Amino acid sequence: MKLRRGKSLRHGLTAAVAAAALAIGGAVGGAEAKTFKWAFQGDVQTMDPHGLFETMTLGFQSNFYEGLVTRTPDLELVPALATSWENVKPDTWRFTLRKGVKFQNGNSFNADDVLFSVDRINTEGSDMKVVAGLIKEAVKVDDHTVDIVTPAPNPILPLQLEIFYIMDKEWAAENNTTSATNVKGDDQGNFANINANGTGPFMVTERQPDVKTVLVPNPNWWGQNKSNITEAVFTPISQDATRVAALISGDVHMAYPIPVQDWKRLEDANGVSPLTGPEARTIFLGFDQDRDELLASSVKGKNPFKDQRVRQAFYQAIDIEAIRSKVMRGSATPSNLMVAPQINGFNAAMNERLPFDVEKAKSLLVEAGYPDGFEVTMDCPNDRYVNDERICQAVASMLAKIGVKIDLLAQTKSKYFGKVLAQNNYDTSFYLLGWTPSTFDSHNPITALMSCRVDGKGAFNLGGYCNERVTELSDLIQVETDQEKRQALIDEAFKIHSEEVGHIPLHQQPLSWGVNDDATVAQRPDNVFHLQYVTVN
Repeated sequence: MKLRRGKSLRHGLTAAVAAAALAIGGAVGGAEAKTFKWAFQGDVQTMDPHGLFETMTLGFQSNFYEGLVTRTPDLELVPALATSWENVKPDTWRFTLRKGVKFQNGNSFNADDVLFSVDRINTEGSDMKVVAGLIKEAVKVDDHTVDIVTPAPNPILPLQLEIFYIMDKEWAAENNTTSATNVKGDDQGNFANINANGTGPFMVTERQPDVKTVLVPNPNWWGQNKSNITEAVFTPISQDATRVAALISGDVHMAYPIPVQDWKRLEDANGVSPLTGPEARTIFLGFDQDRDELLASSVKGKNPFKDQRVRQAFYQAIDIEAIRSKVMRGSATPSNLMVAPQINGFNAAMNERLPFDVEKAKSLLVEAGYPDGFEVTMDCPNDRYVNDERICQAVASMLAKIGVKIDLLAQTKSKYFGKVLAQNNYDTSFYLLGWTPSTFDSHNPITALMSCRVDGKGAFNLGGYCNERVTELSDLIQVETDQEKRQALIDEAFKIHSEEVGHIPLHQQPLSWGVNDDATVAQRPDNVFHLQYVTVN
């Protein structure tokens, strides 16, 4: 966590000083109106807390929806709608619910809302299948006690529930939104997609998709809001130059991401500062390894990505140091693993990448039967990750040197995710994606990204990579309580995946925010932004 107010804090604060700064911010008040304005490179995709498993969307929703647990800016797990929890049986966690909590429409929160939310994440439109797969059933003990039964013993279940937000059962029924929103675009009329009724510290008062969203503090929130702002206005600004200009001109107090090439511009400008740090997000490339013929390729009658030699050729044709130095201006951390060093289970000894070797890549394509290369479409977002389209352009240029012609389809994240996710039957042949484990544990990406798409696993394994042993290891890792044995299982899964080139990890991107000197914010390593820690002078 870092906080920033002006250039005087450019070198950061210790955790103790940061905590003190937050406490001071909580004491600032009075009747003076304090509006905070911020911008991101794309809009939040839905107000529905079960509609899209994406960090920015879920992080935005955490300002007005809550789960049973939450995290502080330094990622400590703390109570939210549950005040305590205990593992009463190997496969059962008992959660004691907070009493006296109201949804923003005045309805009372109770166990029925938790049971309803468990059912709702299992509906067809839900993108929260990763969470749904953790829960066999939810059992009401009484109005303020719920047992969550897991398919198998799960010693880390509470760590996995921060992004499982609770909805009001009565409100959903009244507004015909008992099923989750489909983010493909054909379900935009779902009431929960454009309206919100949570229990969190803020409330949505205005929602204009792709224009602005306005939030105000929830006067009946059960917690202590550390912010002094009376209104928060979010504006999506897709163009990097426009977003940076809005920050420097004072039109917004905070903007992110800031292109790394603009950090010096902020350093040199008056009244603003870059706020940077390592992010726990890994950016990687993936291949369709499931279909017998690629959807978008010049190769007909077979799928070249089913051949490990082709996947390795792509890997070794990518000059990761060129991407790090030229595209990311030295700010990214190259990786061979699907997790960052901040994630439990990361093993530095396994993080050495295959060498960049164009001639080796060419020879692998010859061995695989593609001496002249081939053509394939690459799906890429252009407003989701730091320099995402530039990364894809660099990869396309590098692959051209081994005869692979990339037809780059770079789209805004709403169109990108609507195309490549499960709800559209994983319509992609080659793609770029980023992932921050919501649990900060390796089990999450092993299950969601690397396991076969069976029994609720592999929900974000867009290319269908499948090794049955990795899937088996996912189950073993989830129930293993001996940390040494658990690490050995994690290492085995990553070793298999790496040797088979299941994906191509690229790097961990930097956190890259810009902040006005009149504002103080808290920066989480997962790039989640919480308004309750914002103060404005």
